[in-house]
Amino acid sequence: MTDKIDISLQKAQDECSRTGLRMTDKRCNVLKILLQASGPLSAYEIADQFKSTFAESLSAMSAYRMLDFLMQANLVHKLETSNQYLACSHISCEHKHELPQFLICDKCHTVKEIGLSKQLLKELKDSIENTGFALSSQQLELHGVCKGCQLIHAD
Repeated sequence: MTDKIDISLQKAQDECSRTGLRMTDKRCNVLKILLQASGPLSAYEIADQFKSTFAESLSAMSAYRMLDFLMQANLVHKLETSNQYLACSHISCEHKHELPQFLICDKCHTVKEIGLSKQLLKELKDSIENTGFALSSQQLELHGVCKGCQLIHAD
């Protein structure tokens, strides 16, 4: 697991350098916390983990600023329904990324990132705009029950 995290951190550093963004040590450590997390975290949880992991204080406001940077760099996603953050699951991938969408289990709270084709999202956006509604976000957060929880509760 550490190898995957190290590879993701290096790819994030490389991408920031390539695009002229500055990946500071603190930003990198916030990303590392999210990469190591078993699920999405709030800014306050990130600040707490930062202090316990790196023996250095990080205010929630600073965590929010760092998370904003990481989101703009497409390294982190925000779940709007829970105000939590998770590392992009495709940081270390070489393929072209689709628009991220999230499957959120209402039982165990795991989140799976999936990509939807730009064509499918364009059709959905066009259909919505035909009603006169103006979208402010194309991110979908779909709630349900994951396969693991279905198996546990099927007994």
